[in-house]
Amino acid sequence: MNVAMVGVGYVGLVTGACLADIGHHVICVDTDADKIQRLRDGHVPIFEPGLEALVERNQQAGQLMFTTDLVAAVQQATVVFIAVGTPSHEDGSADVCHVIQAATDIGAAITDYTVIINKSTVPVGTVARIRQTVSDSTARPFSVVSNPEFLKQGNAIEDFMHPDRIVIGVDDDYAANCMRELYASIITTASPLLEMDCASAELCKYASNAMLATRISFMNEIAHVCDRVGADVDQVRRAMGADSRIGPEFLRPGLGYGGSCFPKDVAALVSFAGKKDYDFRILRAVERVNGRQKKILFNKIFNHFKGSLHGRTIAVWGLAFKPNTDDMREAPSITLIEYLLYHGARVRVYDPRAMGSAKAVLGPDVIYVGTSYGALSGADALALVTEWDEFRDPDVARMRAALKTPVIFDGRNLYDAEDMRDRGMTYYSIGRQ
Repeated sequence: MNVAMVGVGYVGLVTGACLADIGHHVICVDTDADKIQRLRDGHVPIFEPGLEALVERNQQAGQLMFTTDLVAAVQQATVVFIAVGTPSHEDGSADVCHVIQAATDIGAAITDYTVIINKSTVPVGTVARIRQTVSDSTARPFSVVSNPEFLKQGNAIEDFMHPDRIVIGVDDDYAANCMRELYASIITTASPLLEMDCASAELCKYASNAMLATRISFMNEIAHVCDRVGADVDQVRRAMGADSRIGPEFLRPGLGYGGSCFPKDVAALVSFAGKKDYDFRILRAVERVNGRQKKILFNKIFNHFKGSLHGRTIAVWGLAFKPNTDDMREAPSITLIEYLLYHGARVRVYDPRAMGSAKAVLGPDVIYVGTSYGALSGADALALVTEWDEFRDPDVARMRAALKTPVIFDGRNLYDAEDMRDRGMTYYSIGRQ
């Protein structure tokens, strides 16, 4: 099929490249001419494992193209995706102005029957607004489909090719058949296509992310209880995860959730539920818990040094909000570093992939170091924030030699507490004695 992808951010680029890889001809459109030129030159602006090779392969095969010409792209396409950003307003509600503008532009450009697929995460009712907007712009026939994305950063290509489910919100048979054809090569018993009304499809993305955010915050609360009663949160979560009604995923305590989806989607769901006169009290509590959890590592550092951080140096391993991405949005490292700097500490940081994006967020007030052990040199303590694989099996003797004092604050429970203490480290973790 001929596909146009309007919006070449994270979702648009991954989805477009994957659709090209399963045999469709895809033209990706963006208003950012510099980004489009860099993509044409083979420079992928985001880090996602496997994405650069996927883009290069399909560009060379002629299956994937990049342009700023929306009209030409839409007129060549049978299906047109909207994959533009929906940033948050100050009240947490989703700003859908870019979605509506894309719908206006698409409506003005179509010349034949077109299926318009919304991939952007939007509040319930936005598909209806897209339909009305396109109707106002054209007399040509079209359909509008809701097709929410469930891509996890760091595993997005696998998630696309082998999804847990493909959700489509449709209200006509032509569009439904078109979606079945579009995804035919990846629909399986294990990856079913779930057809539903558009409102339900729009809501399921928010509901899924809100549930996962709630699980994370719940386990962080359990970790606080463990600290107070002498229990081990790792033992507790293993027992919980063995229950088939619960399962093991998203039960690890840590420093709170971050990234581009969970914080934004939880806030948006609270906001649009409130506009329908419903107070989503559980999710408001989840937000409060998450905000508090991002401060927990700082509190442990502050208490260990008895409130005296001025002039001390803290090394930070991991800056991105999760491994296998360079995304700094809502990263727990930001909260930690801001508090450390405010209290007079010097901060030395290292991340395998996020150093560039971190500089744009943290600025010149921290010391950026090119290696993990280099960041430890002369530091009073190590704070481990992001659980990159390269941090999982460190040379503890080398760590001790580099650190001024052998103290680790492990925000991801990456190490065995008893083993670390046996090796002479003062060791703090989350919800474990």
